[in-house]
Amino acid sequence: MSRRCELTGIGPMVGNNVSHANNKTKRRFLPNLQEVTLISDTLGRSFKLRISSKALRSVDHRGGFDAYMAKAKDAELSDTALKIKKEILKAQAPA
Repeated sequence: MSRRCELTGIGPMVGNNVSHANNKTKRRFLPNLQEVTLISDTLGRSFKLRISSKALRSVDHRGGFDAYMAKAKDAELSDTALKIKKEILKAQAPA
């Protein structure tokens, strides 16, 4: 299981630990990933995704999971999230 957000694509970053004596050692900054269940109103189903807390706030801000997926860029989404997006758009098309 990779340490990458399924909605935003945010992954680990690299930086330095800097001591009081100004010694520098490499370290990794890991994203704050949470396993959450998001509910699609259009499909009437729930989906379990591993997303960052920032992405969870973005989903809330945009007005729900369906609205977020409609505006999300395909390049940022994981394979499973991309399949969910296509299902949602397909279900919204005739309506």
